[in-house]
Amino acid sequence: MTRLNLFLLLALLSSALYLVDVQYQSRRLFSELDKAQSQAHRLEVEKERLRVERRAQATPARVERLAKDKLHMRSTTPAITDYVTYAATTLPAASATAP
Repeated sequence: MTRLNLFLLLALLSSALYLVDVQYQSRRLFSELDKAQSQAHRLEVEKERLRVERRAQATPARVERLAKDKLHMRSTTPAITDYVTYAATTLPAASATAP
């Protein structure tokens, strides 16, 4: 009888320790999941902020202003436009000779 009681006590203790370990891992994993979800939310907010910033950077007025100020570009006029004509050259036809 004593052996049975000792065996049941050991089984009870091991199952209790296993339960404590499982609860600890569960809480740890839940904490990691919560951190990951909050980081994902922060990244989504940052992504949307960057999209808005990119749209603001690419406005035609801003691009034109930067082209004039930093690149010293100017609008085209007929006076400064050089027109290039394409002259089609004819290549001699390859003669088809049989070997």
